[in-house]
Amino acid sequence: MGTTDPRIDAYIEKSAEFARPILAHIRQVVHDACPQVEETMKWSFPHFMYKGMLCGMAAFKQHCALGFWKGSLIVAGAAAGDGEPTEDAMGQFGRIATLADLPSDDVIAGYVREAMRLNDEGVKSPERAKKAPRPELATPDDLAAALASDDAARGHFESFSPSARREYVEWITEAKTGATRAKRLAQTLEWVAEGKKRNWKYENC
Repeated sequence: MGTTDPRIDAYIEKSAEFARPILAHIRQVVHDACPQVEETMKWSFPHFMYKGMLCGMAAFKQHCALGFWKGSLIVAGAAAGDGEPTEDAMGQFGRIATLADLPSDDVIAGYVREAMRLNDEGVKSPERAKKAPRPELATPDDLAAALASDDAARGHFESFSPSARREYVEWITEAKTGATRAKRLAQTLEWVAEGKKRNWKYENC
């Protein structure tokens, strides 16, 4: 028999209204696919266990996320279409804002069963090959000017690793409109002044 964790009930209840049915649905599908599943909270997010980590879910202000612990062995080989992985958000399924954004129940259940099989067989997640560091991008003029006007932001930005600085530079320079770029620049200054990296919301997840 599987187990439930009242902390996950509380997490769902405290989530935004749009997120509650999404989280509840994911939870039900996981339990149906893995009757022995055990629930827990890790890194402040709901997780599902079976002889180790299976998957986890999370709710943010405008989207939810679903991720499999050994996702590269489970989802990466899926055929394009239903359940196609994405790098748009934490997990393998992008930004989930409605139930329609989820793969079908059968697809999710299939991923759960594959995760169970890997855990049954003691398969470990493959180590990511170390890549040579990419050259640091030049700080664009508008970002440099914004940082120059804020001592706290400038200090934090200069203390960040090259990869952390690159994330902000790419986010700003990839904006498709001037308005979007200005908005991202303002958000960057706010987060950097607080010592936050570009993907701080997903750190330790």
